Amino acid sequence: MSSLETPSLPSRGEKVIGADPRSHHLVNGRVHICDPDPKWPYLFRQEEGRLRGVLGDRVLSLDHVGSTSVPGLAAKPCLDLLLVVADSADEVAYVPDLEAAGYSLVVREPDWYEHRVLKGPGVNINLHVFTEGCAEIDRMRLLRDHLTEDAGARERYTAVKRELAEHTWDRIQDYADAKTGIITELLDEAGARRDGGTGAG
Repeated sequence: MSSLETPSLPSRGEKVIGADPRSHHLVNGRVHICDPDPKWPYLFRQEEGRLRGVLGDRVLSLDHVGSTSVPGLAAKPCLDLLLVVADSADEVAYVPDLEAAGYSLVVREPDWYEHRVLKGPGVNINLHVFTEGCAEIDRMRLLRDHLTEDAGARERYTAVKRELAEHTWDRIQDYADAKTGIITELLDEAGARRDGGTGAG
């Protein structure tokens, strides 16, 4: 079974439902970072078609986000998808239909933007679900777009991720927390660039 077909930890993962998926993202305490894979955009389109087929117009928007969405960026081999619905807390409006299609709800975070994460039936994904208008939606898109547009930002982020991947972690969330500094820096840059209207450097 390939790494894209195995379970992994949702990017946050504080409130886990059912079996704890935390261990699947770490191998002997290490995070696996791999070179960009040309399959990632294709796999996103595959999942997008499946999700839109299941939910129809309940999908207000659906984006490929995270490191696998950025051309040329090394990443964990797990696709992050951003699904925007009318109300992510209203699970009955979308979760049963997704479960019937083979997805499983693994994280519920009512205290953090009513965030939900589902895993897919085949491809290794984190399907992040947020309510329309949530600030985290813009943040995820902003980081993706900044990394896509700025080669220097990609290089710095890659260097930090590869350095952190050399460490041994008890939890994948510890690795994610260790990236907070570089992500905050990149988001600040992206915000300044957007607000100032400057072009790519």
